[in-house]
This record gives sequence, C-alpha cells and structure tokens, in this order.
Amino acid sequence: MLIASGLLALVIATAFAVLLVSVADLRAQERLTTRSQQVLITANQLERLVVDLETGVRGFAITGQERFLQPWQDARAALPEVSATLEQLTAGGAQERRARWLARAAAAYVQDYSVPLIGTARRDLPAARTVAVTEEGKRRVDAMRAEFDRLIATDRDLSAARQERSDRAATRAVTAAAVGLAGSVVLIVIFSSYLTRAIVRPVLGVAAMAGRLAGGDLAARMPATGVGEIGALERSFNSMAGSLQESQAELAASRARIVAAADQTRRRIERDLHDGIQQRLVSLGLDLRAVQAGVPPELGALRGELDQVAAGLGSTVEELRELSRGIHPAILSEGGLGPALKALARRSAVPVQLEVPLQARLPEPVEVAAYYVVSEALANAAKHARASAVHVEARTANGRLHLSVRDDGVGGAEMGGGSGLVGLTDRVQALGGTITVRSPAGQGTTVQVELPLDADGH
Repeated sequence: MLIASGLLALVIATAFAVLLVSVADLRAQERLTTRSQQVLITANQLERLVVDLETGVRGFAITGQERFLQPWQDARAALPEVSATLEQLTAGGAQERRARWLARAAAAYVQDYSVPLIGTARRDLPAARTVAVTEEGKRRVDAMRAEFDRLIATDRDLSAARQERSDRAATRAVTAAAVGLAGSVVLIVIFSSYLTRAIVRPVLGVAAMAGRLAGGDLAARMPATGVGEIGALERSFNSMAGSLQESQAELAASRARIVAAADQTRRRIERDLHDGIQQRLVSLGLDLRAVQAGVPPELGALRGELDQVAAGLGSTVEELRELSRGIHPAILSEGGLGPALKALARRSAVPVQLEVPLQARLPEPVEVAAYYVVSEALANAAKHARASAVHVEARTANGRLHLSVRDDGVGGAEMGGGSGLVGLTDRVQALGGTITVRSPAGQGTTVQVELPLDADGH
C-alpha cells in the first residue's frame, strides 16, 4: 500500500510539476508576446513621427509657409516620450541597441538637420532647396526607415519563435496532463485491484467464516495466505476458531461425563432399591402374610388389620417399583431400547403407536437419552397436550438414531415453557445430537431427536 501510494503520488506530483512549469512558461511567453506587440506599436508610432518630421520640413522648405510646420512641431514634441518608451520596452533584450540607435537618430534628425534647415529656409528659402540639403535629409530618413524595418522584422521573428515555444509548452502541458491522468487511472486500477485481492476479499472471507462460526460451524478456517495485518487477522481468526472448537469439545466431553455419571448414579440407585429395600419389603410382605395366616379365627379384627397392613405394604412395593423404574428402568439395561419403549407405551395414559424396527442394541448413552425423551414426550402429551394419540418412530440411518414423537394435541409447546425437555437438551447435545420441537397452535407437537451412534459418553 505504501509503495502503490508513493507511485501514485509521484505520478501526480510529476504531472502537476510539468503542468506548473508549462503554465509558467506560457505566462512568460504571453508577457513577452504582449511586450513585443507594444514594441511594434511604439516602433510604428516613432516611425510615423519621423515621417511627420520629414513631411513638415519638406513642406516648409518648398512653400515657405509656416502652416506646414505644424506636423513637424507636433512630432518634435511627442518624439522624446515615444523614443523613451521604445528604449524602455526593449531594455535588456535583443532589440535594445537598435531602439537606442533609432532614438538617437531621430533626435539627431531634429537637432542636426530639421532645426537648422528651417532656420535656413526662414533666412534664405532657395538655399534650403539645394540638392545637397535634400539628399542629406533623404539619407537620414532612409537610414532610420531601414533600421525600423530591421527592428520590426527582428521582432516578428522573435514573436514567431515565442509562439513556437508557447505551442511546445502547451503541447507539453497537454501531454503531461494526459500521461498523468492515464498513469493515475492505471495506478488507481492496479491499487484498487491490489486492495480488493489483498484486503477486501480476505476481510469478506473472514466475515463469511465469522458467520459460519457464529452459526455453530467451529471447523471454519481461513487459508492463512495474506501478508502483514491481513495475515495476522487470518491467523488470529484461525486461532480463535481453534480455541472455540477445543473449548466446545472439552465442554461436550464434560457434559457427556456428567450425563454418564448421572446415569451410573441412577442405575446404582435403581439397583440398590431393587436389590435392597424393594426385596426387603417384599420379604416383609411375605412374612406378614404368613403371620396373618396363623392368626386364630376368633381374632378376626387382628386379621383385618394385618390384611390392611399387608395391602399397604404391597402398594408401597408397587410405588417403589415405579419409582425405581423412573430412576433407571431395568428393562432398558436388560432388553434395550425397543422393549423399553414398548413398556412405556403400555403404561402411557394416551394410546401410542410404535414404529421401532431396531434389530441390534445401541450404545447405552444413546438408548438412555432416547428413552427419557420418549418418556418426557408421552408425559407431556398426557398432562398438557390433551392428545388422543401419539406416534413414536425410532430408526437408524447413516450412523445416527432418528427419533420422532408426534401427538395430535393442542400444540403451543415451547422448549422453555416448563415441558421438561430443556433438561433433555443437555443430555442430547452432550452426545453430539440435536433436538427440535415443532408445536404450532392447534396442530399438535412433534419432537425430533438425532443422536450419533458412536456416542459413548466419554
């Protein structure tokens, strides 16, 4: 960017420098041209004054009448000023010497020739008409006219040279402007292409990758091909994405360990209840029935009380069995997901249609998660949805378990609405799965779960 900016600045500065020099040259030539025009005008004025001097002297010498001296007198009065102007305009130039000579020749013509000739004509008119006198005047005027012609011709040549130089300066200015404009456009195009390739596209790429990252694709990475700050940005993005991916993996592993630990605890509690308290209560019930059988007939009241206690103990055993089944159903560990879902369907308060064509056992964490999703969905259909039927489908495809629970209830369920599915989301996501709930009002509720079959809880 610095090199491109420097080149662009250099081209523009060079073009402007040439333009400024050309404009200055044009202005200088314009001033010289104006001055040359003034020289020509002044030289013509001085030449006309010389002609007026000659005309006045000749008229007076021929006629002797004073009225013919009026042009001579006017020209004599204006001569010093015009001569001085001509010398001033040509000062320091090639025409300075010629202008000075013309000024002195004109003054000499007045002082050395015309004034004495007028005096002679006033005293002796025929003497003023001699050939010698006439020839002297003609010689002086012809010399001045020749010098005037040379001055004008030289000044015209100088004007032509100045015009040619002005044309070259104008051409140079136009060329510099065209080259500067074309060079600037080319550099700007190159600069824009470089910015697009080196900055804009990588930044857009980072923005796209950031969008993918925000959408949950933590595997998004940028090709670290940029240089400078862009390369640092790409590397920082990749480092951030890698850190997020590692953090997500660690979080998922931690959640999976928590879920596995909770399942092991539930299974241990269920086993302890089944093998310990439940068996003890069953044994006590049998003992109580044996005692009841040995009660004499005359103690009917005692037999009735013992019967109530035995019945209460049996109810307690059933409640404990249901409680242990809710903690961790033994049939799930023993028979797998298919039999466990069938058991749920039999106990459901809402009729359930099952489609569970599972032939083999699934990983234990997958079976446990699927079981509790179906259990919670059936409970919601009975308690909240006022459904008349529930359809449960479980199948495996492409290395994943696809589970769907659909009811025909009132709908309107939400994940955060106290349905109990929020807690299941952590269990499903801990195994790398997804859970979605669609529940439009009046159109029932559908819970869909996908679980990878390689989930092992670690």
